[in-house]
Amino acid sequence: MEPPNAFIGCAKQPSATEIASALGPTAPLWQELIHWLATEKNVNEQEWSSISPKYGWALRLKLKKRTIIYLGPCEGCFRASFVLGTRAVTAAHEANLPKPITQAIDEAPRYAEGTGVRLIVRKEMDLAAIQKLATIKLEN
Repeated sequence: MEPPNAFIGCAKQPSATEIASALGPTAPLWQELIHWLATEKNVNEQEWSSISPKYGWALRLKLKKRTIIYLGPCEGCFRASFVLGTRAVTAAHEANLPKPITQAIDEAPRYAEGTGVRLIVRKEMDLAAIQKLATIKLEN
């Protein structure tokens, strides 16, 4: 079962301290991913949003007007979500990603906007696949 968002029920955007506290040991990974996207991929626009207090809060990282990745803070981990178009899904299958990642893509729901892939980051090793998917999203 996927961990719930750490800020379910919160009416206002969480502070940096609250986010770091919720993320626990994965807070440095959260910061590392955001920093990498900004410096290496020029994805430096950040937008916090919550569609409803029952869903919690998510950080949308964008390049110009295009959302590249959604990051959802959970207790002790975080969710990285992508909406991948058909070309990006094809590229992901050709990218030698770990089997659990390609399986998640295959099992992800399909929407008009694309395939909605949600991955959980718990350790440093998880970041490589997230970075690869972000690069694929940017290129497709």
